[in-house]
Amino acid sequence: MPPTDASADTGPVPVHPGRSGPAEDIRDCEDTLDLRLPDEFLALIAGKTPDADERAPGLTHDRLGPVDSPGVLDSPSPRGLPGLPDALDLLDQVGTWGPAQTPVGAFHLLPVHVERDLPVISGWMNDPAVAAFWQLAGSGAQTEDHLHAQLAGDGRSVPCLGVLDGVPMSYWEIYRADLDPLARHYPARPHDTGVHLLVGDVADRGRGLGSALLRAVADLVLDHRPACARVVAEPDLHNTPSVAAFLNAGFRYAAEVDLPGKRAALMIRDRSLRHLM
Repeated sequence: MPPTDASADTGPVPVHPGRSGPAEDIRDCEDTLDLRLPDEFLALIAGKTPDADERAPGLTHDRLGPVDSPGVLDSPSPRGLPGLPDALDLLDQVGTWGPAQTPVGAFHLLPVHVERDLPVISGWMNDPAVAAFWQLAGSGAQTEDHLHAQLAGDGRSVPCLGVLDGVPMSYWEIYRADLDPLARHYPARPHDTGVHLLVGDVADRGRGLGSALLRAVADLVLDHRPACARVVAEPDLHNTPSVAAFLNAGFRYAAEVDLPGKRAALMIRDRSLRHLM
């Protein structure tokens, strides 16, 4: 899990998934702490997979084929995450969620294929505004290591390209917030799902795309992860435009959280409120 998150509307803002320090008192919120790990993760720790009858629907991971040129998506090609049994995909087939129709076009989360996607992601990481927070600028080796670490992990985070009307334009990480160090800093619930984001091109920042895509991705999570009741994010508290983008996307401000290197605004989009906000 990276130490950063980027606002969709205002360019990148730092996010440091928590490693130390308590969350602030969460007023106006009924969040409670539940430390029980989900059954599929317990099975992963135990080194076994659930019986077929016990598996939740959609617990396999598909990766779509390569983008040969902007605007062209190939057909899905099943492929499990390295090191993770297909039956234990902890994020319910992110690669099969899209496309989503949004006010700004058809949007698709495309799980990263390093050999195909490294050049474009590395290029974004070398944008000074992005590099200041993600710290993955340079030849591409650091970005490659970062991507491989997630793809070779236990499935708690899935790195994705955000493809709008067939054109890759953003980088996302969809992750299990309840299984992330961030969970030490707020009252996490089982299956809470977190979002990290950067918008790649300067021309796509600051014009409302971010709010539309944040809402779309939160809806994709809630539509395709029935066990998930909340989508969470943690933009820098002092980045007012970033916080506003999340609010416009249907997230609520829940708390202030001290994370390494920053004070964050914990933003939550609740399943129960998704049609009201």
